[in-house]
Amino acid sequence: MILSNQQPIFIIAKPRNFRGGGRGRGGRKNAARKRKPEAAEGEQKSVEIEGTISAVLAGTMFKVELPSGHEVLAHISGKMRKRFIRLVVGDKVKMEMSPYDTSKARIVFRLG
Repeated sequence: MILSNQQPIFIIAKPRNFRGGGRGRGGRKNAARKRKPEAAEGEQKSVEIEGTISAVLAGTMFKVELPSGHEVLAHISGKMRKRFIRLVVGDKVKMEMSPYDTSKARIVFRLG
């Protein structure tokens, strides 16, 4: 289309399924991936401790005896479940324990 005394103007039609903007299917990948906030220097994440499994309970729960003689209730971490790592009475394990609740723990590694 040409108007009087002007440069030609080209009109480009957009397809009907065009979706402009946004981060839909055609957007940048990982454009707004959120990062987890890291722990502050004075804040403790968890305490690592070793123990021995003394009893196997239902639902992947275990009673674990610590070297100090205390017993804690522990469950298997997700990665150990995913890899089908089996635990039996007498196995030594490494656990993560919250500094706020020392009666429960998460088993993260089987030592033998």
